[in-house]
Amino acid sequence: MHVPDGFINAPTSAVTGVVAAGAIAVSLRGARRELDERTAPLAGLVAAFIFAVQMLNFPVAAGTSGHLLGGALAAILVGPCTGVLCVSVVLLMQGILFADGGLTALGVNITDMAIVTTVVAYALFRGLVKVLPRTRRSVTVASFVAALVSVPAAALAFTLLYWIGGTTDVSIGKVATAMIGVHVLIGIGEAAITALTVGAVIAVRPDLVYGARGLRQRLKLRVNGELVDAPGTPDASDTEPSPAPVAARSHRKVWITGLVASLLLAGFVSFYASANPDGLEKVASDKGIDEKAKEHANADSPLADYGVKDITNARVSSGLAGVIGVGVTVVAGSAVFWAVRRRRSDDASPTNTETTV
Repeated sequence: MHVPDGFINAPTSAVTGVVAAGAIAVSLRGARRELDERTAPLAGLVAAFIFAVQMLNFPVAAGTSGHLLGGALAAILVGPCTGVLCVSVVLLMQGILFADGGLTALGVNITDMAIVTTVVAYALFRGLVKVLPRTRRSVTVASFVAALVSVPAAALAFTLLYWIGGTTDVSIGKVATAMIGVHVLIGIGEAAITALTVGAVIAVRPDLVYGARGLRQRLKLRVNGELVDAPGTPDASDTEPSPAPVAARSHRKVWITGLVASLLLAGFVSFYASANPDGLEKVASDKGIDEKAKEHANADSPLADYGVKDITNARVSSGLAGVIGVGVTVVAGSAVFWAVRRRRSDDASPTNTETTV
């Protein structure tokens, strides 16, 4: 759903740029509370993983494909504020290096793909977790539903922005019907990817999943063939997160596994992704939204269109571009979150603490 230059007029793009900048500023402050010694090193990896999976377009209808947006996944794994930053880092890398998503439309894309998806998904996720049984399976189910809804919500947000500042004269009703219709289908793919990823992480390291914090279950014992609560175990309503076993507290294995998976997805699996246009591209072509689309300012980038310039072998070109993208994103994201985490540590240091007498 990367919006190119020329779809939305300059005033609307400027306003969304201000909105995006403000949201990022708020998210930077909020991320200080979300990131800790367990999750801070993984936030950059989450950004890299989203970059990798976004290269895997999957077919959703005749001549149309979709890809992960990632807001729901990031929010549930590392927190909503950190999630906004993760997706924003991905969009920035894609726009600058790969000519994907217009530079003047960066504010539109961050507002639509980072802010709307994250806010909608996490609000729905938290609501579902409160009413569902407090189990790991409930977290996975809530992740599925939240991700599913977040995609058509982003499509609706784009429709509203197009209604306000679209550069072509197309019926807003037709745009809304087409955008929401195809992105409901894309949302199913988004939901499946999000639920599978969250489920996989929570199965091995539930302490690393931000959305599962506070999830504790009573230890069950089988007595005379029936499961009963073990004496002395915490109540399931206890909101304190259960500590991870000492042997499992290192996040190194999770980080290495996630990085290897991202490199394989971007460097190898992406070659087999659907070549059909994604939902926005298809709707734009069918409805005439793209009549005033402009060539990307970085169209001559050595990595434009997710290929390495002057490498004629398509498989090698796209694979190398994917590997470079994952590497750059994980470095950029890690640098951002390391700085945020360090700022939190500085703010909490004794020298910055005022004592009231």
